[in-house]
Amino acid sequence: MNYRRNLLITGGAGFIGSHVVRLFVNKYPEYRIINLDKLTYAGNLENLRDVESKPNYIFLKEDICDLVRMLDVFTKYKVDGVIHLAAESHVDRSITDPFTFAKTNVMGTLSLLQASKESWANDFDGKLFYHVSTDEVYGTLEFDDSLFTEEKKYDPHSPYSASKAASDHFVRAYHDTYGLPTVISNCSNNYGPYQFPEKLIPLFINNICNNKPLPVYGKGENIRDWLYVEDHARAIDLIFHKGQTGDTYNIGGFNEWKNIDLIKVIIRTVDRLLGRETGTSEKLITYVTDRAGHDLRYAIDATKLKNELGWEPTLQFEEGIENTVSWYLNNQEWLDSVTNGVYQKYYEEMYETR
Repeated sequence: MNYRRNLLITGGAGFIGSHVVRLFVNKYPEYRIINLDKLTYAGNLENLRDVESKPNYIFLKEDICDLVRMLDVFTKYKVDGVIHLAAESHVDRSITDPFTFAKTNVMGTLSLLQASKESWANDFDGKLFYHVSTDEVYGTLEFDDSLFTEEKKYDPHSPYSASKAASDHFVRAYHDTYGLPTVISNCSNNYGPYQFPEKLIPLFINNICNNKPLPVYGKGENIRDWLYVEDHARAIDLIFHKGQTGDTYNIGGFNEWKNIDLIKVIIRTVDRLLGRETGTSEKLITYVTDRAGHDLRYAIDATKLKNELGWEPTLQFEEGIENTVSWYLNNQEWLDSVTNGVYQKYYEEMYETR
């Protein structure tokens, strides 16, 4: 079959990536969707069981840092568009292992940019390299500061945010130096189904279910802007198809929560859905030493995306958190397999035999 587009989505077996892959596979049957993922600990093909047999879907287990292999992929599948989500993303892990973050987030992005440039051979008509980034590149806000806009000066404070900032700079450099058609989006915290349970919301849902401590950094006063992952996927779809080449778009939920207040909402929701008395699990809250370089507040101004492309969140937070908690409670087998790492061993054995 001749597809209208051959779209490479990196990191498509991860949390946000799997939602983006699912959306594009189902919405655009005339596109061939190539999901490329290294299947590190956070990549799980169980996230995509519902689309794995679709005729316009292909999965490739590859490392984005391998330029030779990326060039092969571009040539073999006639890639004409990239949505780049593959990244190391957990701040705590970046503090203990910054080199891995620099390799994947910076050198991996550079490898994909170079593969795009060489494969498209300066024939950039109809091509696009879309880089998905984070609000953490902007640094931190005080309680009374205005929101992050696209003009905010970069000020990363962790190895993770520094690596993403560097990758953003390389994307812009390839646009300005070589004319590569690029676009960047910077998004606030995501939540929803299939998120790896090292992140706050699924971690705390799982711990509440198992009566384990809920570790809260400092006094729990750090503020984050939360967006339901399917709304993020919709924004990516819109930016990919209608965004201005060379531009940047902030994606956010206009939905700020102090960590401790968010945690109490999660506790109340899980306790209610498990039939426990309200507030039963608040005793599990355990305050721990604050994270090194912990930014106080992130908050995205997504006005530009709304005004120029018509996007805004569709899901109210109360409905989103209810959906999220219910999903994890109803998918305990998925949560158990991710927590004990059984899925990783399966993939290692499966791909070693090929």
